[in-house]
Order: sequence, then C-alpha cells, then structure tokens
Amino acid sequence: MSSTAGEEGGLSQAAPDASPAQTVATGNTPEEQAFPAAGEASPSSTSSFEMLDMESVSVPYQEVQPHWFFCRRADDTTSWLPFSREDSDKLEHACKTIREKKEEIVVAVDGERYDVHVKERKRYAVYWDQAPTEVRRCTWYYKGDKDTRFMPYTEDFSQSLEDAYMIAVTLNEWKRKLDFPTGETVILHNPKLIMQYQPLALQDDWVSSPSENSRPRTVKRGIDNISVEIPDGEPEKVDHLVFMVHGIGPACDLRFRSIIQCVNDFRSASLSLLASHYKRAQQDGQVARVEFLPVNWHSALHGDATGVDEDIQRITLPSISRLRHFTNDTLLDLFFYNSPTYCQTIVDTVASEINRLHALFKQRHPEYSGAVSVVGHSLGSLILFDLLTNQRTASEARERVSSGEPGHLKCETLEQTLTRLGLQQYLDTLQTENLDLESLALCHDGDLKDLGIPLGPRKKILNYAKRKCPPEDCKTGAVHLAPGLQVPYENALLSEHDCNQCSESTAQQSQFHRAQSITSAVDYEYFDVGIGQTNGGIAKGQVSIDYPQLAFHPQTFFAFGSPIGMFLTVRGLKHIDPHYSFPTCKSFYNIYHPYDPVAYRIEPMIVSEVDLEPMLIPHHKGRKRMHLELKDSLTRMSMDLKNNVLGSLRTAWQSFARLPVAALPPVEEGDNTTVTDIQDTKGVCVDTENSVSGDQAEQPEIKVGMLNGGRRIDFVLQEKPIESFNEYLFAIQSHLCYWESEDTALLLLKEIYDKLGVAFEQPQQ
Repeated sequence: MSSTAGEEGGLSQAAPDASPAQTVATGNTPEEQAFPAAGEASPSSTSSFEMLDMESVSVPYQEVQPHWFFCRRADDTTSWLPFSREDSDKLEHACKTIREKKEEIVVAVDGERYDVHVKERKRYAVYWDQAPTEVRRCTWYYKGDKDTRFMPYTEDFSQSLEDAYMIAVTLNEWKRKLDFPTGETVILHNPKLIMQYQPLALQDDWVSSPSENSRPRTVKRGIDNISVEIPDGEPEKVDHLVFMVHGIGPACDLRFRSIIQCVNDFRSASLSLLASHYKRAQQDGQVARVEFLPVNWHSALHGDATGVDEDIQRITLPSISRLRHFTNDTLLDLFFYNSPTYCQTIVDTVASEINRLHALFKQRHPEYSGAVSVVGHSLGSLILFDLLTNQRTASEARERVSSGEPGHLKCETLEQTLTRLGLQQYLDTLQTENLDLESLALCHDGDLKDLGIPLGPRKKILNYAKRKCPPEDCKTGAVHLAPGLQVPYENALLSEHDCNQCSESTAQQSQFHRAQSITSAVDYEYFDVGIGQTNGGIAKGQVSIDYPQLAFHPQTFFAFGSPIGMFLTVRGLKHIDPHYSFPTCKSFYNIYHPYDPVAYRIEPMIVSEVDLEPMLIPHHKGRKRMHLELKDSLTRMSMDLKNNVLGSLRTAWQSFARLPVAALPPVEEGDNTTVTDIQDTKGVCVDTENSVSGDQAEQPEIKVGMLNGGRRIDFVLQEKPIESFNEYLFAIQSHLCYWESEDTALLLLKEIYDKLGVAFEQPQQ
C-alpha cells in the first residue's frame, strides 16, 4: 500500500522539489508519536544494543564519495545500475570540470558503446537506436522491507541529507529529525542508523495495524555501505570486432529480449572467460577484449518504409489473434527472405548496417587495426552465408572495372525495372518526366514525392536505381552467386535473350564469364543460377536481387543454430566441392545444440562418403559434462563386456568341441591349449580396441573441404543433464541457448586468439 509509494523511483521523482525545512526538530513532538522514538530502535531495522553502542561513537566528518548510476526501465519496472569504477571516476572528473567551465562534456562509457552527456545527465547509445536514459550522481540510498536492492535518492535530496549529516557529525548531536515538504521524515539516530518514514497522509485507513504502514526504510550513506555489485571496467583496447546478426522475429530468446540485450549478455560472458581462461595473457598485456556489436534488420523490414505489416494485417483473420500476431511478426520472415522485394530489403539492411557500424567503430577507435568476424543466428546465418558467397575480392573488382564488362542492368528499360519491382502503375508518371534508370539514380526522395509517389514505392525505386547505377568510382559490376534454384547449365547459356539492346555474342560471353567465375570452385550438378540472377527466362519465378559488398573481408564466419544446409538442399544443391571457399572469408564454423530443431549440418554435403561425427565442443570448465562421461564409460564397459563374453564363449566352445584323449597328459595339453586360446582371445580384444582407438585417432585428420581451411566445420554443444531427460521439451530453448552459452563464447575466443598467437589456458578447478 503506502509503504510502496516511493519505491522504484517514486520518491526520487518528487524529491528534487522537496527541499527540507531548515529547522531540525529534536525532542518529543506530537508528530513523533506516529514514529518510533528517536532513542528507541526500530524492530524491523536494528537492535537496541546496536543503537546504544553507536550513540557513544564519535566519527570525524569526511565528505561522501559519490558513485554514478544509470536508470534502466523494462516491463514497468525501474532499476538503477552502477557504472564501473573507471567510468564513474571519469564522470566525476567531468562533473567537476563542468562546475568550473559551465560547458557540456560528453564522456564515453561501457566500452565506448554509450556516451554520457554529463551536464544533461543523459546516457545515449552510440551504435543502435535506444531511448536515452537518466544518469545520476549518487551518494545516499534507501531500501524498504520489500525491496531487493538499494535505490539511490535524487541528487538534491541526497545533498539535503548530506548537509544534515555533516551538522550532526560536526556537533556530535544525533537523534535529529529532518522533515521534508513532501511529508517524508528522516531521523538520524547515529552514524550507522538512519531511517526514513513515510508521510502520514499516505497511510491507508483500512490498514488494521498502523505499525505495518509506518515501517521505516533503511537509509545508507555512500556506496561502500550498501550491497551492490559494481561491474568491472572494460579495457580500452579492442583485439577483435564481431558483428552478430539475429534470426527471425524481434525477440532472440525465451525472455523475449532484443538482439541488443542478448549481445550484451554474450559480451559479458566473453569478458568473464577472458579473465579466467586468458588470465596470464591479460596480465602480460597480450589480451584486451573482443567487441561484439548487434546487427538489427527486423525493424527495417517491418517499419513504415515497407508497409508490409499493414498489408499483412488487412488480410489476417481475427481469430486466435495472439498466435497470428506472433506468426506475422516472426515466422513470416522466412517467407519474406524468399520474396524478391523483401529479400532485397533484408540483405541491403544487413550489409548497410554492418558497414555503418564498422565505419562508426573505426571512427571511435582510429587506432584499431585488428580483424573483423561475423556471427549469424538462425536465419541470420543464412543471410550472411548468401552475402559472403556473393562477395568479390579486390582483384575481381579491378578486373571487372578494367574489362568494362556490361551488366544486365544496362539492358533493362524503365518498364522492365518497374515490372520487376511490381510498380508498373507509376510508369506513365515517370515517363511523363522523361526519367530513365540513370536519371532516377540522381533523384532524391523529395523529387519523387513531388510526383505524387507514396513513400514505400519511391524508396524501392530510389534504392533499386542507385544500386543499378552507382557512381563511377564504385561501379564494379554485380556478382550473383547465392545458391538458389537450379537450372541446367546448357540452358543457362541460352537465356540472355532479354537484353535486346546488347549483342547476342556479348551477352553469351558475359554470361559464360559469370558462370565460370561462379561455378569453377564448386562442384554443382547443375549450373547454379542462385538468388539474384536476372537472366531473362531463367530468372522467371526466382528471387532476383543484387548483393551489396561489405567494407571489409571477414576473418571468420560463425553460424549459430543454422538452417544453411537445409536451404542449400531445398535449392537443389546436393554437393559442395571440397575446394570451394568464400571469396573473402576463409574460416567457417557451424555451431549447434544437439536438440536444436532448426540446425542442420554442413560436412555431409562436402564429405558424403564418410560418416563423420561432429566435433564436440569442450565444456568451459574442462572435460565433458558428468552425464556424458558416464554415458561414454557405460558404452566402453558394454563393449569390453561384449568382447570378454565373446572371448569366453569361444574358449568354452573350443574346449567343449575338443575330444578327450586319456593317453595324453591332460594338464600340460590343457594348459597349453588354454594359454593359446586366451592369447587368441586377448589378441582379438586388443585388435578390437586398437581398431576403435585407431578410428578415433584418424577421425580428426580427415579433410572436410576449404570452407574452414581444411579444418572441421560442424561443432556440437554438450547438452545439459536436465536436457537429456526429454529432448522434445527443451527443443525451442535449445535453438535460443547460444546467447548465454559460455561454451559457445569460449569457442569463438579460442578461434580468435589462436590466430593472434595467444595461448589458451584451462583454469584449475
């Protein structure tokens, strides 16, 4: 009831205008009868022994040490979280500077992912869209009986408490009462016992026990006197940069958290693992940290620019509305990716967002010279796979520029372009203004708006035109490689008839050049047209998009819970040539949970003649999980028992089948025969064990193609003991477990730092 009126920031919101009265009341007053006497202990706070013991203690006054907090609001709850000590010290130094210069100062905090405007007391995200949050310089804190953590007072309220505390310490006069205009009363019993009482006006009439309603709050001075976990600061230096792309839907885990929150957890896990598994390297200055940045494409697809949500909502049935809303917001992303219009939007958004984040990171870290990797979860891994398949090396780009290879876009007319975009109704409007593709590339949004074209169509037209007719210094042609629907190779060479303005021989040579560059490294049964091919009749019914180029060459591509193998198979690709690798990325890891219903393997598409088990990802604490070790032990015991039983049966059968001869010495013959049989039996067992151990030793040495530089590609996590009881029950959770998986994070760190020549060390348990 009224005891919660100031909780979760309620008191803090009213406190700035609630300056205390300058008169400090001591002694007995009628108002004090509603509160415990100043000389008596509150039964809910401390014992009378503690208070009497504190009365005689005289403590010299020392200025309180402030600590900076930021506010986090989620699910109608408000919490205040502390900055690291390093960030708090930087903010405090900037605050003192502002008092002198009266100018705004911006301080980068949390690994330079946020900027704090100190004078404004606001914290702004740098790399993603997020509402600014309040920042507070905190010195005094309170906690009620039902609160789980201490909450900071506002700065004005804290200053009033600090002034009263200074007077009490200086004069050594305690049992003082501080009244605020809002009705709150704070009584300073002694330096260690300070309580706050709710105003009488907030009490409810129907509460039977007034003592329950007037329970005080505990008040503490300084962050050292409260229980709060202050996070460790992050090193300023960055060793490696990783971009993480999410899958379907706006939520990334069972708690319906965004990609930003999930990546924050993954980053925190990596920092903890670096401190435990690279401790010596950190002490020697070889290891700093890895920066993980989220890439969000869902909001762009479902935003106002596309208008797809409104279109889908108009045709959605009203029944089971929550389930239909979930389907429209998540599962439909799979269908959007196979749509020519929205697939282009998704790929453009992912590439442009990665390039934007990369440029912004380089701007804020101009000294950075490390490598960059990419991570994709679920559908995000397929997007990155198609994107990386269509990247060009620097030599290929120069060859295309020097050869002046004509593209199919030069052969398109305005009518063909609008037909491809499904915007034929605007053909007359654009033809009236004598616009073609090149002139459209020079237009701005306002130009098409003046022609009466709505926002969605004009965004599509401008985006398409600018990709088709880029500036001369960026005009390097387009590659269309992403494995998609298949058509016979001989038909592909005869399908350039749409380019009426180009000669037939030039078109065939251009098409042959693309076919050769695309398929020479991949053993496709058919010529792979792929998503993005626009070869006239061949492209009919297929997704037709162009893949943008990334501003860097990724070092490693990590796929979490990836359906890449399934999509390639559905597209008609049955085999991947072992010599094939991404044009600009030489490492690829397919990481999955054994119960993940969305995950598929890659290695069987490369090495089909050998049944390879996936590589087991070690537990971050070392060895295998207990239940897996027990399972392996039972398997070995059963194999040993089987071999021993077979050996015993063989010996018994040989002894039974041998006819007894009375004239021969039974003992010697029996001993020799038994020894021989036992040796034979042992030989069988040894041979069996050697063959098993030999198979295990030879398995990791098998080459599985060049997608990961000849190394293994498929890596499987170890399921938890509780998950092994019912794999169906934990199926959905298994697809969303990667963001909090320390085993996954450690695998990424080992791959990253192995290439930097930093040794991994397993901590002692």
